[in-house]
Amino acid sequence: MQHKLSKGPLLDESGNLVEAGYAFSLVKDYSRKAIKGNRGRIKEWDYYYIGDENFGVALTIDDNSYMGLVSVSILDFKNKKDVTKSIINWLPFGETNLPSSSKDGNTFKGGRKYSLHFENKNGKRHLICSMKNLTKGKDFECNFIVRETTDKSMVIATPFNKKRHFYYNQKINLLSASGFFKYGELNYQFKKEKTLGVLDWGRGVWTYSNTWYWSSLNSYTKDGHRIGFNLGYGFGDTSQASENMFFYDSLAFKLDDVTFNIPKDEKGKHLFLNEWTFTSEKGDINLKFTPLIDRHANTNALIIQSNQHQVFGYFDGEIKVEGKVYKLEHLIGFAEMVKNRW
Repeated sequence: MQHKLSKGPLLDESGNLVEAGYAFSLVKDYSRKAIKGNRGRIKEWDYYYIGDENFGVALTIDDNSYMGLVSVSILDFKNKKDVTKSIINWLPFGETNLPSSSKDGNTFKGGRKYSLHFENKNGKRHLICSMKNLTKGKDFECNFIVRETTDKSMVIATPFNKKRHFYYNQKINLLSASGFFKYGELNYQFKKEKTLGVLDWGRGVWTYSNTWYWSSLNSYTKDGHRIGFNLGYGFGDTSQASENMFFYDSLAFKLDDVTFNIPKDEKGKHLFLNEWTFTSEKGDINLKFTPLIDRHANTNALIIQSNQHQVFGYFDGEIKVEGKVYKLEHLIGFAEMVKNRW
């Protein structure tokens, strides 16, 4: 079943979702003050990824109530290398003041050795970030201008099987981006006509233990069309709608189910750098994923753990929508499996 959301408040007076489902824009109004569940279980984040065929940069600001985080990642696709630095701050409990809407508002988190500033005004997003010693002796800074290329995005309101727990999420695909990043002696310029990205805007009250799967593609075809998708599951009870969508220039299409087929060895251990496939029951998703980089991070602090495998690589295959077949030929994207106890 795929239920389309109507406009209105996200939560009722008891702190439960008014309705579960999907939309192509942020039709539900989120307010942290309307939450009735355990304040320690509130999770809010803004995650930006932008990239071209050579490099990718990921920037994160999280406020997970009892734990906050900022993170910077650089992906070097030609040399199959990555670097990530994350800084944890304890007990923010909403003091990060992440905006209640992705449509406008600024997000900032800074400290003695880092500063992440996500400005958003009048449809123009400006990402200005710096971090001392991203790796030893190498500082990082970036300055990106990011704009939406379509008015359609992936929005889902998902309950968990527990009262007053929910996930409200928007993924804005096909973001046009330009600007530069510096890392040590490397000074790289992202060109607008070759660079695309995604915003993962998440707000919710989460259960303690969960595993999710997420994949995102934002690229140009050989003949210059923008093409992308959002695929995933594990984000609660998706019986009312999945979060799977396909994007082509200004068009957006709803997809139903998807399965990430991650290879395993004889002992059942995932082989993240071996070839994956993505399939669906209807046969409308048929993709091969050839990994380049496994950006693995395992944050383990007593009862809190986040074991992340965010894998970057090439997608090939096809997606069928409304009787038309869209071919994907060696396009860079990512797919991840994340296990949380948080």
